[in-house]
Amino acid sequence: MPRSRRKADPADPDAALEAGLRLLVRREHSAPELARKLAERGFERDAVDAALERARELDYLSDTRYADFIARHRTEQGYGEQRIRAELAHNGIGSDTVNTAIDALEVDWIDQARGQMERHFRQLPETREDEARCLRHLASRGFPGGVARQALAAWKAAGDAS
Repeated sequence: MPRSRRKADPADPDAALEAGLRLLVRREHSAPELARKLAERGFERDAVDAALERARELDYLSDTRYADFIARHRTEQGYGEQRIRAELAHNGIGSDTVNTAIDALEVDWIDQARGQMERHFRQLPETREDEARCLRHLASRGFPGGVARQALAAWKAAGDAS
């Protein structure tokens, strides 16, 4: 039988920390994201701020760990550098932390884009319209134009060689 929870005091930093830890157990969160979720659960701003500070002190909340997690996860999902950078910036991660997380990936973005294109389209483009569709797809996944064009050229060259 599930344990019933009584309504937490919205001004209690310990209750906010406990709620925050329940969220952090599931996955990493950025500080702004966690603050938003705690506020949505009815906690007052001072309680949220105190809970976030305590979570940082205990090393349960880390922007560096969050950035590394998101960068790695989005790369595995086939996203490009621009999309990953934008998501991290949107979630309140500073540019130095974003740069460090992206650099730690050690990804060949051209190869990443080519793999994404091959998985999505499965066959080489035959017309200019097909090529444009490939390039638009890569742009929507966060790959810059130059990387997308180089990936398309590499895919076509590999197809011509076989």
